[in-house]
This record gives sequence, C-alpha cells and structure tokens, in this order.
Amino acid sequence: MSLTYLEYDFKIDPLQPATDILIAELGELGFESFVENETGLLAYILKCEWRDGVLEDLFVCQNPNFEISWTSKEIEQQNWNAEWEKNFHPIKVGEKCMVRAPFHEAVEVDYDIVIEPKMSFGTGHHETTHMMLQHILDTDFSGKSVLDMGCGTGVLAILAKKKGASEVEAIDIDEWCYLNTQENVERNDCADIKVFQGDSSLLDGKKYDVVLANINRNILLEDIPIYTTCLKKGGFLFLSGFYLEDLDAISSKCDAYGLEFEKNIEKNNWVAAKYVN
Repeated sequence: MSLTYLEYDFKIDPLQPATDILIAELGELGFESFVENETGLLAYILKCEWRDGVLEDLFVCQNPNFEISWTSKEIEQQNWNAEWEKNFHPIKVGEKCMVRAPFHEAVEVDYDIVIEPKMSFGTGHHETTHMMLQHILDTDFSGKSVLDMGCGTGVLAILAKKKGASEVEAIDIDEWCYLNTQENVERNDCADIKVFQGDSSLLDGKKYDVVLANINRNILLEDIPIYTTCLKKGGFLFLSGFYLEDLDAISSKCDAYGLEFEKNIEKNNWVAAKYVN
C-alpha cells in the first residue's frame, strides 16, 4: 500500500546556518527526510504523523535574523522516492572515493560506494560526512577494529571496511538508519559489518582502534567519556557534526579525558577533528 507523505517546501533567507538548525528541529518533530535546494529545503513527514501548529513554535522560525516561509502538499511515496532520485547526485571525495546511488553509472575509483538514497543522513552530500570520508581516506585502517557511531547510511563504516578494517560495528538510534545501513553494507559486499540499533549504552565493555562519531555537539560532549573508555591505547577518535566555534569545547572535553588533538578539517564552518588516545 502506498503511504502518503506531506512535502513542506521551506524558503529560507539566509540559507545558513538556518537550514541546518531547521533540519535538526524538524527531525525532532518526526520529519524523515530532507532535500536542500537553492532556495531552502524540502522536508517530508508521514501524513499520519503530522500535528497542526507545530511549525510556528520552532525556535529558528522565531529568530529575527532569518526569514522562513513554507508551503505544503501531499505526495505519494512513489513520487517522493522519485524526488530523491532526481536530487541525489554522485559525490566524489578526492580522487579515490565515489559515493553514488544504484542508478548512477560506476566510475573508476579505488573505493566505489553505492548508497540507496532513502531517508537516512550520510550520503556524503553534507559537509560533515564528506570531511569524515576525507579523514578515513587519509588514515590506515588495515587490521583495525572500528566503530561508526550514529552511522546514518553506514557510508563511513563501509569505507573503513573497504580500506582494510578487520572488524567494523555501526550503531544508530534511529530505526530507519539501522535498517538502511543493513541494506547498504550488503549492497557494498560488506555484510560482515555488524549493525545495531541503540545509543552509547551499547558500548559497555567494547574496545576499538578507531571510533567515528558524526552526530552533533551536545551528544558528542555527553558521550566523549564513553568513546574514550572504549578506545584502545594509541587509537583514533574522529568527531564531526559541529561548527568551528564549538571546536574549543569539543577539544577541551577530549583533553580532560586524555585525548590529544591532532588536526581538523573545516568546510563551510563545519569541522571534523581527529584525536589520539
């Protein structure tokens, strides 16, 4: 049976950082997918999950620094999926890695990753995912045990595995991300990646050589002590999902738990940082 979605077309001025704040707030309301465009954002939610009046209470919509308006319409699931396909473009990271959908043609690269463009975050389009992929490309993963925390589509876990990681686990609290990651690891011949649904409470007693966490500032600050506990001596912690102005707070928390800042990548004010245990 075809499910009915509501498509909200948000016009946003200026686009950043309002778009990112809006995505975060809409995600808490039950919106399941987002497509950024030149004028703002398309956001999708199941009609049966919608509640009238909730948009007016959004913090970002009340901010005088942003102008945000919207229209909405019903859209059948098949059309909604077609919208994703129309807006999903292959992403090349450096010269070695391509992230593409099944309907894109393959190109000659060392790491060809095929991601079904469903509702999960982590296709490589967002700056944070792109930078985390850069960090992985610049790191030797041969024989290492790896955790992809907040895995989204599983794209980071998949690249780590393709780069020679011996054991990879991927965790996400969202059921759709969990299911989508399972599909994608099989699609990329990485079915031995273990995928779990849950949060950092699943990490009790675990040990990894590398921890990848692309989430958001508040969750990272809360969970850095846990990541440190499950990181082997000499291991690497890669963090993203926060802005440049948050780097000092993230680094201070890591330093308090014995992690040494090594380097960071910056793109459009987003940051992905590397720490060593």
